[in-house]
Amino acid sequence: MQYYQAKAGKIPGTNFKEVYTKAFSIFLVIKKKSKRKPHIRSKYFKKEKIFLHLYWEHLFGKENWRDRMRRIALYAAALEVMQKSTVAPEIKQNPNRKSEILYRFFGITKEKEKLVVQIKEDVKSKQKFLISIFPA
Repeated sequence: MQYYQAKAGKIPGTNFKEVYTKAFSIFLVIKKKSKRKPHIRSKYFKKEKIFLHLYWEHLFGKENWRDRMRRIALYAAALEVMQKSTVAPEIKQNPNRKSEILYRFFGITKEKEKLVVQIKEDVKSKQKFLISIFPA
C-alpha cells in the first residue's frame, strides 16, 4: 500500500472547539470560492470535483467527542491528499448500495501519522463526495 506524504500536519489544539474552529475556517475559505456546493479538484480524478459538504454531516453524526476531534484534526492533511495525490487508492463497491463506488486514499501527515480519506462516487451522476477522514 502506498501513502501520499502531505506537507500539512495535524491541526493543533487541546479541545474540540479550538480544532473545530481552525478546520471550519479552512472549509469556509473553500466555500467562498464557489457559488454553489463547496468543492476541491483532485489531481487523481483528472481535476474532477470532490464535494465537501457531506463530511460535516457525517462528522456530527458521531457521538464520541474524542473521535470527532481526532478526525477533524486531520482535515488539512486530508484536503491535501485529495487534491495532490496521484497514488492509486483502494477501490471497492459499496456493499450497502450497488450504485456507489468507494475510494480510500492513504496519506501521511507532516508528523508521520497515517490517515485514510474515504470518498464515494455515485455511479449514475459521476459525482464524488468526501465521506470520512480517520487515522489509519
